[in-house]
Amino acid sequence: MVDRRDFLKSLAALGGLGLSGAWGRAVAEALAADALPALRGDLTVYLGRGEGGLYKRIVEAIRERSPELALEIRRGSSSGLANTLVAEARHGGARADLFWSIDASSLGHVADEGLARPVPARLHEPLPEAFRLEAFVPISGRVRSIAYNPGRVRAEALPERIMELPDTDLKVGWAPSYGACQSFLTAMRLLEGEAATREWLRAIREQSRAYAGELGAVMAAAQGEVDLALANHYYTLRLKQGQPDIPLELAFTRGDAGALINTAGAALLSDSAVAADFVRYLHSREVQRFLAEQAYEIPLVEGVEPPAGAPAIARLEPPELDLTRLGDLQPTLALMREAGVL
Repeated sequence: MVDRRDFLKSLAALGGLGLSGAWGRAVAEALAADALPALRGDLTVYLGRGEGGLYKRIVEAIRERSPELALEIRRGSSSGLANTLVAEARHGGARADLFWSIDASSLGHVADEGLARPVPARLHEPLPEAFRLEAFVPISGRVRSIAYNPGRVRAEALPERIMELPDTDLKVGWAPSYGACQSFLTAMRLLEGEAATREWLRAIREQSRAYAGELGAVMAAAQGEVDLALANHYYTLRLKQGQPDIPLELAFTRGDAGALINTAGAALLSDSAVAADFVRYLHSREVQRFLAEQAYEIPLVEGVEPPAGAPAIARLEPPELDLTRLGDLQPTLALMREAGVL
């Protein structure tokens, strides 16, 4: 484990970034933290969750490095803060310069309301082409996966397409009330259409068991309550880090909602140069490495290894989908209620 002193020390290191491969090449190398200017001035950041306090440690490190930065952080759920920003905008203006969220759906919701400023080109430079969005800046990847128990199901028995899952007799664990699952279903609705998604939901209801969160679903797969769990990749990696012999493996579908790469990201809400420079720190090699090693998220810059057990992002086959569209959540919730899974 990396303690806070080690992380602060690592922010003083020099290095370079970039990205090549199937996802495209960065137009310029990103800078390591020591090559970035210390931040000065006022900055208000709304921080949606933050992986059990890990994002807070990043904030503390940036604060220590930038003593002239007057940084105010408001923390809450990603969806809750997105709704707060929308409400504030309707009553006199958003009160934050930056919205840093763990999920593209909340960022997309803020963008849909016209609150996000266009992303400056320099913030695109360290990112692969697929993640150069106009509405917000992706920070790290969160991959949909199938966490399966190899004692209950063979890898070759898993479907290559998520829409084929109801055609199997596999027992599924999932967390339909969980935000990441709802983003996955929104992607399915956008890619496959409402009718196909409705049919999938009704079918999967008959062979699934619902859990309060995706960690619980993954643990259920390991314990043999279900054959597999639908969840973001990092829950499996975290469990295996603490229990290397736990009966869990990861599989990924191809080119569909089951292979969605969602992202944590940041939306610029004002023209503050400090906010844009804050995002540059989040793309630094040191912060990306910290997110990979401690949160098991997928780094989006070259030169940083993915977490142990996770595939390199260039090897994945996600669908072609504008992540900002994941903010269109209400039709998904209506479908889920109609199908009886919510």
